[in-house]
Amino acid sequence: MSIPFVNSIASWVFKMRIQQIEQFLKYPHEVQNDLLMGMIQKAKDTEYGKFCGFKDIQTYHQYAEQVPISTYEDYASMIERSRTGEINVFWPNPIKWFAKSSGTTNAKSKFIPVSQDALDDCHYAASKDLVALYLNNNPESKLFDGQSLRLGGSKELYKENGTVFGDLSAILIDNLPIWAEFKSTPSSRVSLMSDWNIKLQAIVDETLNDNVTSLAGVPSWMLVLLNHVMQTTGANHLHDIWPNLEVYFHGGVSFQPYKAQYQKLLPKADFKYYEIYNASEGFFAIQDQNNSNDLLLMLHYGIFYEFISMEVFGTRHQKTIPLHEVELNQNYALVISTNSGLWRYLIGDTVRFTSVSPYRIRITGRTKHHINAFGEELIIENADDAIKIACKKTGAELVDYTAAPIFMEGKEKGAHEWIIEFKTPPSNMNHFTQLFDEGLKSVNSDYEAKRQNNMTLNPPIVHLGRMGLFQEWLKSKNKLGGQHKVPRLSNTRDFLEELKAMT
Repeated sequence: MSIPFVNSIASWVFKMRIQQIEQFLKYPHEVQNDLLMGMIQKAKDTEYGKFCGFKDIQTYHQYAEQVPISTYEDYASMIERSRTGEINVFWPNPIKWFAKSSGTTNAKSKFIPVSQDALDDCHYAASKDLVALYLNNNPESKLFDGQSLRLGGSKELYKENGTVFGDLSAILIDNLPIWAEFKSTPSSRVSLMSDWNIKLQAIVDETLNDNVTSLAGVPSWMLVLLNHVMQTTGANHLHDIWPNLEVYFHGGVSFQPYKAQYQKLLPKADFKYYEIYNASEGFFAIQDQNNSNDLLLMLHYGIFYEFISMEVFGTRHQKTIPLHEVELNQNYALVISTNSGLWRYLIGDTVRFTSVSPYRIRITGRTKHHINAFGEELIIENADDAIKIACKKTGAELVDYTAAPIFMEGKEKGAHEWIIEFKTPPSNMNHFTQLFDEGLKSVNSDYEAKRQNNMTLNPPIVHLGRMGLFQEWLKSKNKLGGQHKVPRLSNTRDFLEELKAMT
């Protein structure tokens, strides 16, 4: 298959995708409403559709009244039935694929249904839209003259009762259309290797001589791979190895704490970074502008969105609102209904809107991964920003971190305790801690108020994590590589104590 032919087909496909994007940009609420009503109509004769009276639902308000907010625990028994091959439980079409969730480090696994509708109309559609938006913003791009180096999950796919489960990335790679496989590296054989350390070297061996024009993967794990490439080759930077490399498509964890390290590896001033927001449950948002931190909420992927203000989340005043009622700079828990049969599903992520015309968001953290033991409302976005500030001022380079509260005892005030692993540690940890504390105050007024004169919170305690600590901890959980993430903030001390025991 010749490069000019592939480029010609790709150009036509991506122009069509831009037209579809322009449609939902022009009519966002109509697109969302039509999508919801279409999914309800399609699923009205499923077991869940009958239970919730889908056939009688004509409006969003009816839907919100008749269908309860759900979590994975509410779905678990229905998903188990679907995994044994039972059909028409919560989605009318048979579901063959189940993404084993990598969004948690708890021992209990989650199996998220991935229908063929979701593969075609959500995940793969989003991949096309990502490239379409990038090419639309960068018409001189040579993206398709080479290949995309993808770094997916390091788990194999497992068959059970006629269905298949594994990491979402493994499912997507296994189902890749021919044209996408042709433009990707390494091969599916290497991409789906289960042993992370063997896979790491295999990727390097297979890609060094490829014409890599883009990277795609989770920032923390991609950084491990790229540093291994540098060690193997002895190159000064990655442009010596892949001179046509022009963009990195990233998602999964915040890019901000790692950006300075990437800029050292990729020093060309015109190198691009594009963020995506996807999960096992669906593909939600794409950076649609060069040099932006905002993500365009994609409204035509078979996902209907609702939101719960974090000010009332988990209280008796909790209330969901549709897209047209959201406000700027409010922190919201995300609720989704999908074309895989997840209805009013609380995914566990939090976002805030930076624009409502069009709808653009930033990911702020997790509903469970935050610290609010003393009314400080510390979220992952705050921690990432503060660490970036302290690293920039001290020349430190981050690997990963986690934190938990030190609870008040007697007359002792509370505090936050952190373990931070660095690639390049600061020369003075006390100075770093002071800068980090000041950074947290600058990005979170609630934290600043609690720290005022040590009123409620004492200064943070920061431990220097030894090199390789977090990888070792993830390995002990059988979650090494790919899409797995360290829980960075927690209201309990469980994760922190486990890591302290390993130091």
